[in-house]
Amino acid sequence: MAELKCVVENCTYNNDKCCCKGDIMVGGKEAEKENDTCCESFKDRTGESASNAMNPCRTISIDCEAVKCVYNTNYKCYAEHVDIKGCGACDCGETACATFKER
Repeated sequence: MAELKCVVENCTYNNDKCCCKGDIMVGGKEAEKENDTCCESFKDRTGESASNAMNPCRTISIDCEAVKCVYNTNYKCYAEHVDIKGCGACDCGETACATFKER
């Protein structure tokens, strides 16, 4: 499991730059650079308040479709640390895995 830092503050699952979802999916099957990826687990918080019942976790399981990334093995991310970017994102296409590194 990777240590995850997420700066997508308007995501329902974000609590203090940590993800409360438990696992995420990074998309970008044909990705050749980080902006070709996205966090497919993103869910816009607009109109919702953050849930106090959700517990943030610093480490998380990451499924990943970005098969051209050096950290991807059999659709799993094996990076020690992963950064998800997309401050102000309204949909998953406005997010990205900043850790992506092409093979």
